[in-house]
Amino acid sequence: MILFVNILFVVFVFAIIVQLFYAFYFFIRISFYKQKDNSFSAGVSVIICVKDEADLLSENLPSFLDQDYPNFEVIVVDDQSVDGTKYLLQDLEKKHFKLKVVTIDPHVISRVGKKFALTMGIKTAQHDYILLTDADCRAQSKDWITKMTSSFSEKDIVLGISPYKKTEGILNKFIRYDEFMVMLQYVSYALAKKAYMGVGRNLAYKKSLFFSVKGFASHIHIPSGDDDLFIKEVATKDNVAIQIHKDADIISEPKSSFSEWSYQRKRHISTSKFYKGIHKKLLFLFPASQFLFWFSAILLFVFHPDIILVASIFSFRIVLYYAIYYPVMKKLRQSDLLIIYPIMEFLTLFVQLFFVLLSSRYKQNSWK
Repeated sequence: MILFVNILFVVFVFAIIVQLFYAFYFFIRISFYKQKDNSFSAGVSVIICVKDEADLLSENLPSFLDQDYPNFEVIVVDDQSVDGTKYLLQDLEKKHFKLKVVTIDPHVISRVGKKFALTMGIKTAQHDYILLTDADCRAQSKDWITKMTSSFSEKDIVLGISPYKKTEGILNKFIRYDEFMVMLQYVSYALAKKAYMGVGRNLAYKKSLFFSVKGFASHIHIPSGDDDLFIKEVATKDNVAIQIHKDADIISEPKSSFSEWSYQRKRHISTSKFYKGIHKKLLFLFPASQFLFWFSAILLFVFHPDIILVASIFSFRIVLYYAIYYPVMKKLRQSDLLIIYPIMEFLTLFVQLFFVLLSSRYKQNSWK
């Protein structure tokens, strides 16, 4: 029993050391990051791919058409919608000269996923600077294009963030916490010059960069990955910028049920196996250290003779992450989640395990 307890204690301490590394090498970078406000005014093409999303388009598209930017176009690619999307877009195109509609005919056979639709939009784009979002998203500010493209004067890729809309209920908090962890990692990794993904809800890159790697050719057989697998392929240490100013936010509608959200998360996890080795190791080690921390802590509280020692080390780790997360959550507009972070962290571990176990059975039938 003594040997077992000693091994548990070593695991407990090791897990905390690993988390200290992530906290002070990666996550703390967001706290000290100062956003540059560069001047940029070149033409920009905003691209939105839609499939049977007339209601969402009617609600959200005006936030993109009304941007306060001197030279831009909004391209909506209608990927074989069978609802009223076609007629809505025809009506809007007559009213907004900045709107350009690309329609994929029903007889066109393409692979599952939205890569074909997105490629059609990029090919249609008049400008070399591409800004991507989705129909279920809304620009938080009329300066969204201005903020998201300001780094193009120095970089080829801009990773924005897309927080979920705050609503009532524990599911909304859980979804937003999970998304916070996703943002925390891809933003801080990018700041450490290890960019591995972006989110297609708020992502910008040069059209010429897209065609330099033949678009999605290397992973066209994978239904998802139009954002993360593409960024994995084109990102270097020096060509990626992040944009976390509040005016650059894209607010997304969260899923209303656990099943819908779990489908979305399994889709994301299904592409992670194609990441670079270093990224897969980094993305595995952090949640693994969290699991070892909680697992060993629970057992040590039961079996270790010095409960005060265990409680002191446990409290140190919890308080440390409160201190790390507070400025980060504040910068990412998620500070209301801070008070419940230990509970969410604990619950998220089991949900992530559930997703990983089921990811091999995941099949995507539609990109919507």
